[in-house]
Amino acid sequence: MSAPLPIRPLTVWFLTGSQDLYGEETLVQVADQSRAVAEQLEAEGDLSVTVVWKPVLKDAASIHAAILEANADPDCAGVITWMHTFSPAKMWLAGMDALRKPMLHLHTQAGAQLPWSTIDMDFMNLNQAAHGDREFGYVGARLGVARTVVSGHVSNPVVRERVAVWSRAARGAHELRTMRLARFGDTMRNVAVTEGDKVEAQLRFGVEVQAYGVTELADLVDSAPPAAVDALVEEYADTYDVAPELRAGGERHESLRYGAAVEWGLRSFLEGGGFTAFTSNFEDLGGLRQLPGLAVQRLMADGYGFGGEGDWKTSTVLRTTKAMAAGRPGGTSFMEDYTYDLATPGRERILGAHMLEVCPTIAAGRPTLEIHPLAIGDREDPVRLRFTAAPAPDAVVVGMNDLGDRFRLVLNEIDVVEPSEPLPRLPVACAVWEPKPDFATSTESWILAGGPHHTVLSTAVGTPEFRELAEMLRTELVVIDGSSTVPALRDSLRWSAAYHRLAAGL
Repeated sequence: MSAPLPIRPLTVWFLTGSQDLYGEETLVQVADQSRAVAEQLEAEGDLSVTVVWKPVLKDAASIHAAILEANADPDCAGVITWMHTFSPAKMWLAGMDALRKPMLHLHTQAGAQLPWSTIDMDFMNLNQAAHGDREFGYVGARLGVARTVVSGHVSNPVVRERVAVWSRAARGAHELRTMRLARFGDTMRNVAVTEGDKVEAQLRFGVEVQAYGVTELADLVDSAPPAAVDALVEEYADTYDVAPELRAGGERHESLRYGAAVEWGLRSFLEGGGFTAFTSNFEDLGGLRQLPGLAVQRLMADGYGFGGEGDWKTSTVLRTTKAMAAGRPGGTSFMEDYTYDLATPGRERILGAHMLEVCPTIAAGRPTLEIHPLAIGDREDPVRLRFTAAPAPDAVVVGMNDLGDRFRLVLNEIDVVEPSEPLPRLPVACAVWEPKPDFATSTESWILAGGPHHTVLSTAVGTPEFRELAEMLRTELVVIDGSSTVPALRDSLRWSAAYHRLAAGL
């Protein structure tokens, strides 16, 4: 039976800065109020992580020790810092220099409203985050610490949502640092954009990419226990509308059973090796009788990353996006720009699909389970799920390329829409979208940025999460949105190239 990847419980540490200057009574108040802020974020913030409050930090030694402890905690996705009072920032130098986790600097205060008629110097000494956070901010700027600053009171839903966006990106960055990816075979021959520097990816992001011969997978598929295949076939019947020829007694039922064996073999391999992402390649199928279709779709729905034709970069982005989207409405899928509807100027549309592997989390309704010929791969007809993506405004497609001296993420904001007409003869799942700001600007900008043809489509997370993630990873992000123009994008690419090449030499 299928088993979704478990969502690993992660934490962010809430670190509050102060000092001994104000006396014990004030420090007790600082602790109580900072704990209350952390608890409000935990209770009302809709975060994808648990907020763990830590005792108030008052000197350089305790700050450095807390940061080292956060770095070493495998379940800590990042830290939230707040200088409740004045925390002289020389105390934070060693700690900030040692920080290896994402940081959010929360610029807030205990109360939203000032008690104007009773303010005295005791109140001023206690409530001077306006003072302390600026001092702390200077050290962050001086050290060049990658960080996000969020200003405002935690009772404000906008503030809480910004913290939530950061927490989702921190979960994505954590996922990258712990990701293991299995490649079955190499990349498609003569294709450029699916290549990339796997050593640099491990240094930059943490993802471990390992190659395996497809023979290992084929041997597992051939050894699939009949009882396990029976259980999966029964699950398919309960979950999808199965084509008559694939049902028990149908003339193609054996093809469905083989598809189930492929799923059992793939799932067993990935679970046994602790992998959360993988790739396949239709040019390297070894002893497999079918190109994996149904199995890949179901594994993606369970949270695995995937890239076709050996595209490990897209597989990495897909798993990271699914981690960021955990618990969110919407879906996330492997995608490929395929063809265009250019009939109506100003309303041009992109039809995205792939040979087989589109994730059913974006489906508009109950998928159908079908079998059709596939004029590529030189194997038996594969089984696959067929559906159309549900309409969704404010979705994104995002891809990663390797420019030789750096990685670049390219993101286009889109609206997923209904197809202009039915697609009765299209034998694969698909999505139709209108790119922002318009078709010409979107596609010209994407091509100028070197964006790949394989992407990740998500209706669950968007531009804010990817902006935060790019900051955490110190990785270039090109955003094509409703305000983009081609001349501005050309300039931005030049400036970004200059910055990243300079920064790489520092």
